[in-house]
Parts: sequence; structure tokens; C-alpha cells
Amino acid sequence: MGWLALRSMLWAILLPGILAGYVPWRFYGLRELRFDWTNPLQYVGLACCATGAALLAYCIWEFAQRGRGTLSPLDPPRTLVVRGLYRYVRNPMYLSVALVLVGELVLVPSRAFLLYALIWFACANGFVIGYEERALRARFGSAYEQYKRSVPRWLPAPNRRLP
Repeated sequence: MGWLALRSMLWAILLPGILAGYVPWRFYGLRELRFDWTNPLQYVGLACCATGAALLAYCIWEFAQRGRGTLSPLDPPRTLVVRGLYRYVRNPMYLSVALVLVGELVLVPSRAFLLYALIWFACANGFVIGYEERALRARFGSAYEQYKRSVPRWLPAPNRRLP
């Protein structure tokens, strides 16, 4: 598990770490943030960031533990992960990163940052539909097709369970 954990951390830093961490810090004012302890909205932003990061870490752990792979398309899970958050929504990692971005937007609101977040989500959606879903179908066949029919892509369905 040591080598897999190292690969998982590396990809977490390179993909969501850069897109939801470095880019907002470097280009959208996150590094200038001075937390205002009297502003309740700042707590909301911080809670979104922390929750998104925790959910992302859980998903990465699920990929490593259950799928024996990482979040990278270059080092994907070897088994289809349908447990944990994946029972409710097919793309919880992307939603976790989106939650981090929403939190950062609350902390440092700007139109440019909002545009970045919207473009990021549009690109993520395009990647999921244009590449990931095809790759998963090719890799896992009917198991993925059944999963796809049972679990929504973006809007979590807490009452849905896989058959």
C-alpha cells in the first residue's frame, strides 16, 4: 500500500492541488485573504473548503483501498469503485473539488474567479462525458453500465442504492 499511497498523494497534489489550490492562491487572491473572524460568511467559505477537501481525501482513499488505483487517468483504479460516496453519485471527486472552489469563492469573491470555476466545471463535465465514461465502459463493461443506470452523474441521490 505504500507505493500506492505515494502515487495517490502525488496525483492529488498535481491535479486538484494545482486546480483548486495553487491557481486560486496564485491568481485569484486567496493568498491575500485575511480571515475576518466577525464575518459569518467567512466561516461558510472555510467550512465548504474543509468539507470539500475531506470528501476528496475520502474518495482518493476509496480509489486506493477498493480500486487499487489513483484519481489520475494515467493510473486509474483496477476495480470499479461503487462504495462509499460512489453509491450516491458517480463523480464525487469532481464535486468535492467544486465544493472547495465554492468555498474559496465565498472567501475571495471575484467575477474572474467565478469564471475560472465555471470553466473548470465545464471542462470537468466535458472530460467526464467525453473520456471517462467511455474509458470506464471499455474497462468494466456491463458492471459500469449497470452502475451508470443506477447512480446519477452529478446530483447525489442519497436514497438511491445500487441493486
